[in-house]
Amino acid sequence: MLVYHGSDHIIEVPLYNGSKRTNDYGYGFYTTESIELAKEWACADRRDGFVNIYELDLSGLKILRLNSPEYNILNWLAILAKYRSYWQSGSISEEAKNYLSEHFFVDPTPYDIIIGYRADDSYFTFAQDFVAGTISLQKLSEAMRLGRLGEQIVLKSRTAFERIRFVDSKLAEAEIYYEKKKDRDREARQAYRNTRRSASPINELYMIDIMREGIENGDPRLR
Repeated sequence: MLVYHGSDHIIEVPLYNGSKRTNDYGYGFYTTESIELAKEWACADRRDGFVNIYELDLSGLKILRLNSPEYNILNWLAILAKYRSYWQSGSISEEAKNYLSEHFFVDPTPYDIIIGYRADDSYFTFAQDFVAGTISLQKLSEAMRLGRLGEQIVLKSRTAFERIRFVDSKLAEAEIYYEKKKDRDREARQAYRNTRRSASPINELYMIDIMREGIENGDPRLR
């Protein structure tokens, strides 16, 4: 399969554990099947960048697919809570993060590849709001559906890094793709504001409900 990685430079040989630990899923090489998203990521600093193109062979690799039916959005949040920094502190946030870690965390260590959502800045803000108790799980899920996040494919193990081969690189023009990134973020935030303003049925789940009721994986209310 072809995958793409947006960067400010050309990367012919991805470096194992060369990324930040505070990325969505910790150390890894982050790619996507969407060349358009990769170009946006390449221009995140408002400068021209490059989309690096690779062939990736997934055969025989152990893959954690966080968007598959056996997982739910809280599994994704639990991983973000472990690796991403800049979480809100105070109120319920720390207790909520601990609950997510204890009951919903999926250890990525045994896997070669993780496939799941990318937590762009706007979506990370939405996730923080849920963990802090200001929006319901249903409102968070709706905001995620309305967005155009796309999936990212993250290489985690040395074995996975042996399966990727550089093919080519293309220029990503900030004049085009930084503006596209801004527009997508603006649309996501507007959709989120609209969702927050809409009425919440009394049976919607908040983080405090999940903790008080001891809700865990497999509960039908999380689907």
